[in-house]
Amino acid sequence: MKSNHYYLLHIQYLGFRFHGWAKQPQVKTVHHMVDRTLTYVFDHDDFKTLGGSRTDAMVSADHFVLELFLKTPITDEKSFLDSFNLNLPADIKALAIETTDAEFNIIQNPKAKTYLYLFAYGEKAHPFSAPFMTTFLGQLDIELMKKGAKLFEGEHEFRAYCKKPSDKTNTIRTIDTCEIVPNTFYTANFFPNASFSLQVKGKGFMRNQIRIMMGQLVRLGQGIISLDDLEASLKTDFTEHLSYIVPASGLTLQKVEFE
Repeated sequence: MKSNHYYLLHIQYLGFRFHGWAKQPQVKTVHHMVDRTLTYVFDHDDFKTLGGSRTDAMVSADHFVLELFLKTPITDEKSFLDSFNLNLPADIKALAIETTDAEFNIIQNPKAKTYLYLFAYGEKAHPFSAPFMTTFLGQLDIELMKKGAKLFEGEHEFRAYCKKPSDKTNTIRTIDTCEIVPNTFYTANFFPNASFSLQVKGKGFMRNQIRIMMGQLVRLGQGIISLDDLEASLKTDFTEHLSYIVPASGLTLQKVEFE
């Protein structure tokens, strides 16, 4: 469609009941719910939305950005946000709207994304924790996992950390920061007494990359692999396929930053 007005919509959502961001036939997705609500608010469907990221099924976002293309301007942005939030389901919230222009490309513009993976270990957690974090039964060596997380920082070959990469997939990726820290991001009285977060920041991630990275750290914490094994998996001559992908519901897109 030919557009004359361009906006960035900042939203957040709990992904537990959605099949990811992108529209798919016969399943409930965040993009479908956003577009359906916008159609109701505008009383027409003469618009286009484009997400700046893709989140998988059950993955949440504390900050997600999409671009909105319209032929006519939004004259009262506050009233629009109020109406949009009023009609969105309870697990999606609009945070802000800002004007952009035709030169801005939400896919191509350089951006940094920060993800969190919340986890605990030991006994099985209260079921109410399930949408937010994963509990790994048994013991984990958190201090060793912290050392392992730092090995991901910098530019590495992440082919082993992508589900079904094609020959054309650029698997050389750069991780700006990667660390395991105590979880102070989200709290609830039904969370385990101690919980942790893998915090990862970079410009681009492949399908399941962070969940496979977390899987390797869990294997490290369980004593299944060593720090040397983890470092070897980031070399160009590593040919093993890493199949352990941790559950999706512990993963949250925490922040999107455009340059």
